[in-house]
Amino acid sequence: MAGTYQLILNGAPVDDKFYTEMSALEVEESVDLPGAIMIKLPVSTTDAGDLTFVADADLQPFATAAVVVQQETEEAQCVFDGLILSHKLHLETGAVKSELQVWGQDASWLMNLEEKTKEWVDVTDSAVAASVFGDYGISPAPENSDDDSPSHTESGHSLMQRGTDIQFLRRLARRNGKLCRVACTSTPGEYTGYFARASTDGDPVATLALNDSTAATVSALDFEWDVTRPSAVKAGQALFDGSEADADTADSGLAPLDQRSLADFAGRPVTVMLTTPVDDAGELSLRAQALLREAGWFVRCEGEVDAGRVKTVLRAGTVVQIDGAGTLNSGKYFVWSVRHTFTPEAHKMRFVLMRNAVGPASAGGGLPGGF
Repeated sequence: MAGTYQLILNGAPVDDKFYTEMSALEVEESVDLPGAIMIKLPVSTTDAGDLTFVADADLQPFATAAVVVQQETEEAQCVFDGLILSHKLHLETGAVKSELQVWGQDASWLMNLEEKTKEWVDVTDSAVAASVFGDYGISPAPENSDDDSPSHTESGHSLMQRGTDIQFLRRLARRNGKLCRVACTSTPGEYTGYFARASTDGDPVATLALNDSTAATVSALDFEWDVTRPSAVKAGQALFDGSEADADTADSGLAPLDQRSLADFAGRPVTVMLTTPVDDAGELSLRAQALLREAGWFVRCEGEVDAGRVKTVLRAGTVVQIDGAGTLNSGKYFVWSVRHTFTPEAHKMRFVLMRNAVGPASAGGGLPGGF
């Protein structure tokens, strides 16, 4: 271990010398984008006249890379497990400031190697996801089958795949109001495939306290909200049997993280119309809820925290608590993405949090001098 993290290349931990030579290590994980890694290394000339690191076997195309993090008494967590995919080499005269940047992506890239055309019949969307994940030795998450779609039958609309497996699953997840990603477990080489809605009803894994100078765990936070998004859907579609299905709704089906949802906070509904090929009213309702679920993330918070200060490792897909940001913005947030930056001195985590609700209106007025 180097401090609180361990870098593993091609299945073997790097030696202590690698940590002292490495000038930067960053890992980013997200609920809607592939996980990524960046390793920055200084380049010099070897005694044989070649360049250091550039031709190392552990940094060549599709070599594996993993980062395992441990914070105090917590269990070790694998925050990245994937493949080396790109080099960016900068050389200068004398090789004094020469540098190699190594880039990689999580194991979902293996699902991106072949574009396919395939028809899926008599299966639900979660069954499709389980089958595709299984082809790559990826274990589907148990919650993937929650809020499942109806079965796609040959007499109705079968399910057509056009594109790579991961592109197909991400499109399918979006129309179901779910998030699709591949994440490593605590052990590198073991993967979980998520094809599930965001979990907003869990207990916070950490508290980010802002206003207490002695007990604060975060120094600064930036908040923004945006109500220019739909909060209601009018959905209608003619079915193959000659009947019509309607699924007008203002409910996303996702538990709110606080008291006032987008519609409650905005005070004025924004309504959109949805028409999409479906086989029954249940599927149309699922599509309408998916639209509102995506639009419902109208509050965003960004900040940076030291892992040693907050005493935990923030992970995408979990819930955290914010204290000291006023009644409107304090409360529970869903962790959308985390960028981990490792140095010999610290483990910094730059995070993006999202929220589908805000707190109650403050009893007081606006800012001094405001309206």
